[in-house]
Amino acid sequence: MTETTSIFLGKGAEAQSLNLRYANRHGLIAGATGTGKTITLQILAEGLADQGVPVFLADVKGDLSGISQAAQPNDNILGRVEKIGLADYVPRAVPTIFWDLYGERGHPIRTTVSEMGPLLLSRLLELNDTQEGVLSIVFELADDEGMLLLDLKDLRALLAHVAENAKALKTEYGNVSAASVGAIQRRLLTLEQQGGEAFFGEPALDLFDFLRVDREGRGFVNVLAADKLMLSPKLYATFLLWLLSELFEELPEVGDQDRPRLVFVFDEAHLLFDDAPKALIDKVEQVVRLIRSKGVGIFFVTQNPLDIPEEILGQLGSRVQHALRAFTPRDRKAVKAAAETFRQNPDLDTEEVITQLGVGEALVSTLREGGVPSVVDRTLIRPPASRIGPASATERSAVITGSPFAGRYDRPVDRESAYEILKKRGEAAAEAAVRAEAEAEQAAEEERRAKEARRYQPRTRSSGRSRSGGARRQSAGEAFMKSVLRSVGSQVGRQIARGILGSIFRGR
Repeated sequence: MTETTSIFLGKGAEAQSLNLRYANRHGLIAGATGTGKTITLQILAEGLADQGVPVFLADVKGDLSGISQAAQPNDNILGRVEKIGLADYVPRAVPTIFWDLYGERGHPIRTTVSEMGPLLLSRLLELNDTQEGVLSIVFELADDEGMLLLDLKDLRALLAHVAENAKALKTEYGNVSAASVGAIQRRLLTLEQQGGEAFFGEPALDLFDFLRVDREGRGFVNVLAADKLMLSPKLYATFLLWLLSELFEELPEVGDQDRPRLVFVFDEAHLLFDDAPKALIDKVEQVVRLIRSKGVGIFFVTQNPLDIPEEILGQLGSRVQHALRAFTPRDRKAVKAAAETFRQNPDLDTEEVITQLGVGEALVSTLREGGVPSVVDRTLIRPPASRIGPASATERSAVITGSPFAGRYDRPVDRESAYEILKKRGEAAAEAAVRAEAEAEQAAEEERRAKEARRYQPRTRSSGRSRSGGARRQSAGEAFMKSVLRSVGSQVGRQIARGILGSIFRGR
């Protein structure tokens, strides 16, 4: 590892370098397609790695994997080396670790649903305010009941549980409509079909694995295979924002140092901000503004500087502007805006030069001592020492096999979480219902048998006393007369009774 404290970018009127002390002040690499942004990104990653600074970058087009292999100089490369006067140019590979959310072209990257949180997940699923509120209830309930939300099946199971128990939960958590739960479930299904299921789960990524250096003290370049991921732009943008937010929360405050702890590169940065709600843009702005105190630098790579919100663009100290084309009114506005962001050079018409830059040329302004931006300079970008273009499948496989994380993240782990807990509860409730039904049927059967037994039991005759015992059965007439006498309570009744009795006895 060399002892220099800057990264040589190229040669213009004077040498242009990035001072490592200000690499955590963030930066911008912009330019139209095919103007050389990828090469600039590659030499930036090389220089940082050589200085012991780990880098994380997304390989959107699939051609940054060549950074893991030494360059094969051709006439164009050698000609530029000579033109720039790069005397110490030596082709070399850069220590590289390949990552892939889908686990196909690198180590899998996973996070848990809980770590993603309701805000970012709502953005990923494009939920409205009501649906986001329901999702927040689900997360709150999971915390209150101690249920882990690790993967998408956990979230789906808890959503179903909340819908089934909406009335019971209403008082404590608020209204939960079946329509909102159904909408979220449909979005989750779409996310699963786009491959999002592989992203959520365990073992979850340890962010400090991005801060590794090799045995020689060179920083690893962590290359995310993003060409397939770009087919799901919401997943790509949300993942990058989650990663940045987690770094902000996990890393300790270190203040300004001689070099950053990590440099993070957002390629196709416009995907972060397209149709993003203001609350989310505010979150990005907050992280960008504060994360430099954690020793993390961020470089945004995009075609048009207007893709970056002004609040964030103002935080980007170092700038490399490749050619822009002014074919439309919006293009001309972008050219003007880009030119105005530089510290002007009296010998250079910045607005005009932006449209005249060739491939591999750029307008460069970096932070110098005291954090003051340098005067913009038309610069010929240096060639990379690593290969321009992709690594072969065999070369990539060899890098993955020799990685310090080989075998660590490859196999998913499914421990007990919300899905398993709710499944056990459901099974226990079903068993209890079966037992209750069996007991009820048994009780009913016993009652039926008791009734049958009583129906066929012989009846016993009521017996009075024997004649010798003194008691005898009353005659019908005597019973009738006693009944009449008991019922008589009035004078008229007594008179009627006497008349009846007299007629009887006279007849005798």
